[in-house]
Amino acid sequence: MPSVAVKLYSVFFKFLLKHRLQNRIQTPTQQHSNTFGVTTRPEETVAAANPSFADGVATKDIHIDPLTSLAIRIFLPDSALTPPNPNSDPQRRRSYGGGSGVEGLNLMGGGTYRGYAPGKGERRRLPVVLQFHGGGWVSGGSDSVANDLFCRRVAKLCDVVVVAVGYRLAPENRYPAAFEDGVKVLNWLAKQANLAECMVEPWLASHADPSRCVLLGASCGANIADYVARKAVEGGKLLDPVKVVAQVLMYPFFIGSVPTRSEIKLANSYFYDKAMCTVAWKLFLPEEEFSLDHPAANPLVPGRGPPLKLMPPTLTVVAEHDWMRDRAIAYSEELRKAQVCVEDIAIWVKKYISLRGHEFSY
Repeated sequence: MPSVAVKLYSVFFKFLLKHRLQNRIQTPTQQHSNTFGVTTRPEETVAAANPSFADGVATKDIHIDPLTSLAIRIFLPDSALTPPNPNSDPQRRRSYGGGSGVEGLNLMGGGTYRGYAPGKGERRRLPVVLQFHGGGWVSGGSDSVANDLFCRRVAKLCDVVVVAVGYRLAPENRYPAAFEDGVKVLNWLAKQANLAECMVEPWLASHADPSRCVLLGASCGANIADYVARKAVEGGKLLDPVKVVAQVLMYPFFIGSVPTRSEIKLANSYFYDKAMCTVAWKLFLPEEEFSLDHPAANPLVPGRGPPLKLMPPTLTVVAEHDWMRDRAIAYSEELRKAQVCVEDIAIWVKKYISLRGHEFSY
C-alpha cells in the first residue's frame, strides 16, 4: 500500500484538480469560446525556453498556427551537435530570413551553434519524439515546468529530439480540437522535411530524422498519440518522409460505459478518481456527442479504424492504483492479437515492475 505521505498528497492533488474542474464548469458559456485557442492556464507554472545547453538540452518555442495558438517546444540534446570546424567553408543557412537572424547558442565545450545546418560530416540526425502532455484535457502545457523537465529527461536519456505539442485545451476548445492539433503538427513536420533548402526550422533541418518518429503521450495525451498514429496509418505515403515507427501510451485516459474490474475496484482511487475523469470528458466532448463509448474515449469500440494490424509497435505503461489500467491493458491485448508488436509495463508502488507477467525490482 502507498505510504501516508502519498495518501496525503493524493488528497491535496484531488482537491486542487477538483477545484480547477469546477472553475471550468462555472465559467460562463460565452467565455468558453475562444477564436484564438487556449493552450495554457494562468495557474500553470511555466518554464521559459532556454537555448543555452546548460543542462545538456536546449529548447526553443515555435508557433505553428497563430490563429489557434498551436505551438511546439523543441528539446535538442547536445549529443546531436558538434562544434563547427573553424577551418571549414561557411555553411549555408536552411532557414529563410535576413542574415542577421542567425541564432548564437552556447555549447558545452565552448563551441557555438549558429542556427544553420552543419556540414554533412558534422551532422547527426536523431529520432523525433512527438510528445503530448497530460492534464485531463483542461490543463497542462508544452511549456509547463513539469512537462519541460520530463521532456528534457527524455531528450537527454533517450538521445532524441523531442517536439512537445501545445494543443488547445477544453472546454474553450472541445473535441476534436486537441486531436486536430496533433495531426497538424505531424503534417507540419512532413512539410518541413519536404522544403529542402528552404527549411523553416534549422534545428529540425540539421538534427531530426523524420523517418524515425515516435508518438508519446501521457494521460489524455496518450489518447491524442493513439489518434495521430491512426491518422498516420491512414495517411501513408502522403506523410513521407515522416514515418511513425512506434507509439508510447503512458497511463492512457481511456474509459467506457461498461466498467472494467479496475474501474470498479479503484473508482475512488488515488489522485484522479472516476467521477473527476467523467467531468473532464464532459468538458472535452461536445454536449451532443458525450458518451463514455465515444471513439476518443474508448479504444475498444468497433469502427475506429484503421485495422489494428496496421498500427505501429506500441509500448503501454500503466500503474498499480490507476483505475483506468485494465482498459489500457485490454487495448494492448487487442493490438497483440492483431499481431502488432506490443509491450506492457505495469509500475507498482512497492518499486516492482511487471513486464508481461514477470516481476523484477528497479
